Amino acid sequence: MDEAGWPRVFHVLFYACLAMAASIAALREGFDPAGLALTALMGVWYTLFIARRPKLLRHLDLTAWHFLVLVALNYALVRTNPSYQAMAYGLVSLPYLLLPGRWGYAGAVLLVLSSASAAGAFEAVPDDPSVLANIVGSAALTLIMGLFTHDLVKHSEQNLVVGALEERARLAREIHDTLAQGFSGIIAQLEAAEQGIDDPETVRKRIAQAKRLARDSLNEARRSVDALRPEPLERAPLHQALKGVAGRWSAATGVPATVSVDGEPRRLPEDVAATLLRAAQEGLANVAKHAGARRAVLTLSYMEEEVTLDVLDDGAGFDPAGPAGGYGLIAMRERAARSGGTVTVESAPGEGTALCVSIPCA
Repeated sequence: MDEAGWPRVFHVLFYACLAMAASIAALREGFDPAGLALTALMGVWYTLFIARRPKLLRHLDLTAWHFLVLVALNYALVRTNPSYQAMAYGLVSLPYLLLPGRWGYAGAVLLVLSSASAAGAFEAVPDDPSVLANIVGSAALTLIMGLFTHDLVKHSEQNLVVGALEERARLAREIHDTLAQGFSGIIAQLEAAEQGIDDPETVRKRIAQAKRLARDSLNEARRSVDALRPEPLERAPLHQALKGVAGRWSAATGVPATVSVDGEPRRLPEDVAATLLRAAQEGLANVAKHAGARRAVLTLSYMEEEVTLDVLDDGAGFDPAGPAGGYGLIAMRERAARSGGTVTVESAPGEGTALCVSIPCA
């Protein structure tokens, strides 16, 4: 349930208990103008200063006074008719909703003691000691509820922090997979244009490629901000989107890249398709930056219980036991792990590189 959901539940509980207590009192004692007037006043007060003004819940001085007014009204109602003790179920959450920290526990004890006093429980203690045990038990139960409530709030806050960290990591991956790769491609094209400055046709082609990469990166950045699927997946299924990515990469780098599909293509969950597409983009980006390859091959395999993507090149290769790579491989592994998948890299100096992303997908 979201942050605003629990207060709404408590509000409904309060009104339900107020109506129930008034109905019980009317059935037992008949029409009581004083009780009905106090009931109406309590409902109006709660509506005006608690339910309809949630911002006041952040100010202890205001909420404390409103809570004390409700406690006083409850005391008066129970004094008027003991049937209003049923209101305790609707009020038990209020101290923890209105008062922060230890003040909530103090408010809960005050509520229990005031209700017991209004019902004349303390006067009955000398004749029936079990009444005192009942009061102590009620107070203890209310405090336990407060501990439980605060524990829920604590875990909810922790979940919000974890969610924020995960969202930051997601945005970091999106930025790397869109803007960073796009800028790297633009720089490569402009450097190539600079080296071929004596060949106007080469310069024109390289600048055109840089402009196209800039437009693509801008579109992807906008989509990442909106947390949408990668743009190629909006237009085509994964295997076709991979062919488009490979074709554009080949046009930009001059290195042939082919895509093959094993098995019968099927619709994949959006997160799985996005993970594999990003892995292909990152793998090809690494081939362009580090491999010096003459060709690259992408293989998408649909198996019974998983789908895999292999990105192979015949470039320089590297020693996987050496220093860890950049953020791209880390982000790729994080993406795959979120879908229950794995990323493996096999390479050796002079023997090319094989990148494999495998994700369970029945």
